[in-house]
Amino acid sequence: MSATTRRLTTAQALVRFLSAQYTERDGVRRRLIAGTWGIFGHGNVAGVGQALLEAGEDVMPFHQGRNEQSMVHAAVGYARQLNRLSAQAVTTSIGPGATNLVTGAALATINRLPVLLLPGDYFATHSADPLLQQLEHPVEADVSVNDTLRPVSRYFDRITRPEALIPSALQAMRVLADPAETGAVTLALPQDVQAEAYDWPEEFFAQRVWYVRRPAPDPVELTAAVEAIRAAERPLIVAGGGVHHSQAEAALKAFVDATGIPVASTQAGKGALRYDHPADLGGIGHTGTAVSDDLARTADLVIGVGTRYTDFTTASGTLFRNPGVRFLNLNITGFDAHKLAARTLVCDARAGLELLREALAGHRVEASYEAEYRAGKARWDEVVEAAYRADDESAVPTQTQVLGALDAAVGDEDVVINAAGSLPGDLHKLWRSRSPRQYHLEYGYSCMGYEIPAGIGVQQAAPGTPVWALVGDGTYLMMPTEIVTAVQEGLPVNIVLLQNHGYASIGGLSEETGGERFGTAYRFRAADGTFTGAPLPVDLAANAASLGMDVLRAKTVRELREALVTARASDRPTCVYVETDPAPTAPPAEAWWDVPVAETASREAAVEARERYDRQVAGRRRHL
Repeated sequence: MSATTRRLTTAQALVRFLSAQYTERDGVRRRLIAGTWGIFGHGNVAGVGQALLEAGEDVMPFHQGRNEQSMVHAAVGYARQLNRLSAQAVTTSIGPGATNLVTGAALATINRLPVLLLPGDYFATHSADPLLQQLEHPVEADVSVNDTLRPVSRYFDRITRPEALIPSALQAMRVLADPAETGAVTLALPQDVQAEAYDWPEEFFAQRVWYVRRPAPDPVELTAAVEAIRAAERPLIVAGGGVHHSQAEAALKAFVDATGIPVASTQAGKGALRYDHPADLGGIGHTGTAVSDDLARTADLVIGVGTRYTDFTTASGTLFRNPGVRFLNLNITGFDAHKLAARTLVCDARAGLELLREALAGHRVEASYEAEYRAGKARWDEVVEAAYRADDESAVPTQTQVLGALDAAVGDEDVVINAAGSLPGDLHKLWRSRSPRQYHLEYGYSCMGYEIPAGIGVQQAAPGTPVWALVGDGTYLMMPTEIVTAVQEGLPVNIVLLQNHGYASIGGLSEETGGERFGTAYRFRAADGTFTGAPLPVDLAANAASLGMDVLRAKTVRELREALVTARASDRPTCVYVETDPAPTAPPAEAWWDVPVAETASREAAVEARERYDRQVAGRRRHL
């Protein structure tokens, strides 16, 4: 080896390279790739596995996972907690290990969160062909199962020669660190190339700092935005996840304090303002609050800050009903800024809000408008109190009473994680967010099984932070295996496990759309062949205990309150198990969501559901 090169395998070189990558924003520097999750098979054990062993924990910390998808979820939870400024890598074998990454990659990319995926691949030399788990395509010999990761990755490359790693690794870091580009990044690593040696230039291993930009808005766009806000009589801010990623919460508060413009939040944006701020109206859209949705229907200017405007936010295009409504979107990506034919401010959320506030000095909405939305907020607070209240402490708790008990147990620093089922709707309407990162809902992909591994990622990112993964029985059965990882690593993640014997959320949706709850209950088959018999004798609490958790069973509201306090004080992974009263206690949806209903049907439930659907869909609007 000469003085200017270092002879390493491709896998060894990649690990060394990753250990020297950093991000920096606002003068704070972090490792870009802070650790690597892995499950080893023949596709990576002698390549990346050997490289991680040789490098050691000081160079690249290693985390052992139980499921490839859940490893990605853990990495995503980690990156979100750290505002996308630090990420983790995930290495897998070829075959099912690699394809198990696809769901996690889709979740990361849809939510604009960085994760580096390193799946093994077939031999680049084709010397062993076909090898174990290789997909053979009769026409395209260069296709592998890893190509399923292309559409869900923001950057993809297959490293077929050692030297090809150099430009590809640099591009991968660029994408991961760019707030306008980030998502899942995949470097597929053929098994033979992983183990092949090469003389690498020393410069490849030099420390690199990727500066995370805060681009300012274009002056022309800023002037137009200021004019639009000054002209608006009923402006409304829709705060999305970009507020958090930019750490723009203080800038948003200063802007709102100065102008009096109220804020409604998406699932990703909830907590952008503290719940008790006079201008915080809570969630918006299908799972939003009454006050948010009422104002959205009459708003003449909707100011989107860091939001993607999903169908839940816009009530499938039926929410913003003012004939003269216009949109002003502040977003770091032009793709999102231009949605709904909006005026655009393509910039960092914090930088844009600060310049808007300065340019709007002295401007404030009418006092009557402030009084209107504050009164609506006060009315909704009463709705929350009623949903949380349990008059009989000896009764079985409802789902909203579980949230009320948790609300009483947590501190401002706690993080509450959820992703799927009926809980996201209840949380979006009812949860009182007390700090920017307390409310952690993955609702871009709404992926069952996300919560437990994400809790591990959050705990890694913020040691000492009380973390609560809220899961129903359906979600728990999807992916409980990372409980073993939490136990192994001594991470005191708390799981609140709600047993309601089925897919409760989809059961309700099925009933609303004429599906009569078909296939949504966890029950034995009845004589007619349907799943309407007795509940299944499944003991999920015993399962969690068998995986190493401490388990607290709560049968009443009083026992639940006591169990939550005990779990929060524990230094071990703890599960609070509660069988809930299925009686609906959450406030109903305040806006529509488009789930198409059968246009022709013989069953009365579906016919009636279609009539309701036709009435709702007539209110859809294209904002042009």
